[in-house]
Amino acid sequence: MIRKAALVVLVLACALIAKAWHDTMRAPVVEQLTIEARSMAAGSTPVRIAMLADIHVAGPDMPPERLARIVAQVNALKPDLVVIAGDLISEKRTATHIYTPAEVIAPLGRLSAPLGVVVVPGNHDHWAGWEALAGELARYRQITVLRNQAARAGPLAIGGVDDDFTGRADVPATVAAMAEMQGARIMLTHSPDIFPQVPVDVDLVLAGHTHCGQIAWPWGGAPATMSAYGDLYACGVTRQHGKVLVTSAGIGTSLLPLRLFTHPEVWLIEIRPAKR
Repeated sequence: MIRKAALVVLVLACALIAKAWHDTMRAPVVEQLTIEARSMAAGSTPVRIAMLADIHVAGPDMPPERLARIVAQVNALKPDLVVIAGDLISEKRTATHIYTPAEVIAPLGRLSAPLGVVVVPGNHDHWAGWEALAGELARYRQITVLRNQAARAGPLAIGGVDDDFTGRADVPATVAAMAEMQGARIMLTHSPDIFPQVPVDVDLVLAGHTHCGQIAWPWGGAPATMSAYGDLYACGVTRQHGKVLVTSAGIGTSLLPLRLFTHPEVWLIEIRPAKR
């Protein structure tokens, strides 16, 4: 009887490990959403935004070769703009290999979109050494880094907020930088926890950081989300006061190189003028 019980436990443990490795290493799921922007000029051509988050380049689960395959997947979606919501790198103690900033950034240099690529830092980027990562990003003309700053991309006004988790976010400064820009108003941030501070005239907030829990319950939700608001802003689409927040599960891992009952994901968001 004891042997049978032990065998059942072993089989279940092996099945759970296999499930976790599949959830970790599968190709990202493409989640899609369409947003109508009140601040986008009538007659403007819709813009397709591909969002990556929490790439966490490190062994064993996210070597640069895997990131290169994901970049090819994103390019095949033919987005007009690519945004990256921070945490390009990982310095986790469980990593089997830590890559150099050049190795981390090189695959991202192959991203292709007519309106370019916009990046904000995450907490792991600052902990691992942001200056070296920023130096590598600067080698690619199509990549723009925003830290409490704003930039125009076609019919979009994009504000990029520095990392809130490490206390570097300045939402008022970002809003002020966006104030003189025309177009649909989009805010890119690593952590979704800035959402309550974002003005209601911002059409869309794009975030990562939570990994949707990374290791979640099979029935939904997760033991931890790394958000001060618990599950409220932790995963997927949230609508409040006319604002829309999209929190991505990201594509890499943090702390442990495993996902369970979550999946890597890329968001493809079409933003179009609101119907008058």
